[in-house]
Amino acid sequence: MAPRINLPPLTRTLLLINIALSILNASLRLNRWRHELDTLSPAKTMMSTNYLSSPQWAIPYLALVPTKSIRYPWTFLTAAWVENNLLSLAISASVIWFGGKYLERAWGSKEFGKFVIFVTVIPNVLAFGVYGMWHAMTGTPEFPTPIQGLLALEAGFLVALKQLVPEHTVSLFRGSLRVRIKHFPALFTLANMICGPLLGTDTALWLSLLGFMTGWIYLRFFQIANISGASATGGAGAVMKGDASDTFAFVAFFPDALHPFLSPVCDTIYAILVTLKLCAPFSEQAVEVGNENAASRSEGLPSIMDGGPEEGGRRAEADRRRALALRALDQRLNAAAATRTASTSAGSTAVVTGTVMGSEENAGPT
Repeated sequence: MAPRINLPPLTRTLLLINIALSILNASLRLNRWRHELDTLSPAKTMMSTNYLSSPQWAIPYLALVPTKSIRYPWTFLTAAWVENNLLSLAISASVIWFGGKYLERAWGSKEFGKFVIFVTVIPNVLAFGVYGMWHAMTGTPEFPTPIQGLLALEAGFLVALKQLVPEHTVSLFRGSLRVRIKHFPALFTLANMICGPLLGTDTALWLSLLGFMTGWIYLRFFQIANISGASATGGAGAVMKGDASDTFAFVAFFPDALHPFLSPVCDTIYAILVTLKLCAPFSEQAVEVGNENAASRSEGLPSIMDGGPEEGGRRAEADRRRALALRALDQRLNAAAATRTASTSAGSTAVVTGTVMGSEENAGPT
């Protein structure tokens, strides 16, 4: 009996699209390289022997080529699923297989599909605009660098896993290196921002950075989430837009030592966006519900990273997540209680003062 591929339907479809478009891209590049190689000069022939990596052979109706693909608007979507070599294809397929399987089961196919479209199309549009402005200022090269690959979605998947299981620990190199998932998005983006320009793949810088930002913006402000358990917004089965929890704030992606410096900057930017009505402010109730929901989410990665659930690790992770959410909730409740106490004390003092002054006036001169 043939082995059964245990993948949700949309994840299976995306995996097949990734493989099919990458194979089609390689075939078209090879045919174009063979067809045009005879017309090139010997010097250019020596420079153009690698038909897979050279931007000269990019297919503008599959990949997103600045100044050329504007005639093919579907490339803003298809470019994300086109890889140029076997290594990047293997990485993309693994990300779709493991990340897509977990996220589609956690969110459902509809919400997972909206997230995928958001995090693939918008970074491609923004990156296309960045390169378009750059070429307008510096001049268009003969062979512009194509924008393609799944880096934006890979960054978005890491942001989503940070939201769902931030305290889950992944062991690398046989346990010699242990990293919590909440640190992966920043590490992945930083690595691409540094290595991309050094290795000549500057598109990796923009795609990873834009994928990280768009993934967080979608999950923070736009995702429709089902609230598990009873909540302050209307009981079990309530629906909430976005994730207002303190553990998913933008500053939470960075080490704790940087929070005192980054928090004022992030709060100022958020206040400006709210003033300009570019995003809606979160109410105290929404934050409390978000913290409660963060504590009650799935308590581990079921047989995705480690090959099977480990009860002790799952219990420890659940305790860490619950402690973080409860600590944030406790801080907010204490602050609110202190504010109410101060207001009550001020009101009582004013009443007592008014009573004493009234008594003195009624007593009159002796």
